[in-house]
Amino acid sequence: MKKTYTPVSKAAAVKEKTFIDKGIQFLREVKVELKKVTWPSRKQTMGSTVVVLVIVTIISLFLGLVDAGLSGLIRAVLQ
Repeated sequence: MKKTYTPVSKAAAVKEKTFIDKGIQFLREVKVELKKVTWPSRKQTMGSTVVVLVIVTIISLFLGLVDAGLSGLIRAVLQ
């Protein structure tokens, strides 16, 4: 049996085309799935944002107080 010679550039072009086709197919599927999403209303989004900001503020204050307390404790022990 004789082996047929396939130019490298042609094989690379076939791979690239397959890669591009897969990318296009992926984007089509993403578009279909995004149509199924139930998006929150503006009021729900604003409410969730406020909750997140409040929780982040509370946690950051707590961690700041713990950090200050531990820093003071370590300074007292090292002196």
